[in-house]
Amino acid sequence: MTRQIPSITVRGSAGRDGTMLFDGLEMKIDAGQWTCLLGPSGVGKSTLLRLLAGLDTHVEFTGTIETSDGLALAGRVSYMAQSDLLMPWATIMDNVGLGGRLRGEKPNHRRLQRVIRDVGLGDHAAKRPSQLSGGQRQRAALARTMMEDTPVVLLDEPFSSLDARTSFDMQELVARHLAGRTTLLVTHDPGEAVRLCHHIYVLRQGRVEGVESLSPPFPRHYSDPDVFAIQNRLMKRIREDAE
Repeated sequence: MTRQIPSITVRGSAGRDGTMLFDGLEMKIDAGQWTCLLGPSGVGKSTLLRLLAGLDTHVEFTGTIETSDGLALAGRVSYMAQSDLLMPWATIMDNVGLGGRLRGEKPNHRRLQRVIRDVGLGDHAAKRPSQLSGGQRQRAALARTMMEDTPVVLLDEPFSSLDARTSFDMQELVARHLAGRTTLLVTHDPGEAVRLCHHIYVLRQGRVEGVESLSPPFPRHYSDPDVFAIQNRLMKRIREDAE
């Protein structure tokens, strides 16, 4: 993995056809830590991730995206979208190793098999996406992201299709695997945010606001009373904002 692990600062506004999605946004994503962006659907969370990933957003962004090392993000970012985006004609093994193949890298079969086994798909590596459940496909997408050796990782609702037990297991696995990387997680789940993230922001009414979070170590255990306390305060705040 690239030795330089940058922090990222985003400042600016984004909109389309005269309608602002977010305005005057300012958010810092600290180096080597997990940052979470919470908020209801349609407020611009996924748009912000796509901006950072250098993907088309269909909005006009006015502002700056700066890294602490002054280098461009291009080529240093892994991105997991809400949909699994698996290639339907390829096996799970080929899907998980797709990034390396596209870059012309020599396959690391041992690591590839280990990551697939870690996400619980060891018996499904030769199958195609149509032969898997939605949760299994999402685990395959997580494995593909984990295979990417980048200093910056962007995760858009990565655990949303998983049952509760599998979600907890995958959260802990991914948190361990991505430790030390600059990670931005988008989620609707306050509990997930509190368990995993050093810093939590809420995007609402076009503005982003930092809220309380716990101190390391992460991930916190799901039964941690501090997780419940902050989760409940966050949920209350989000519900009040929606009224």
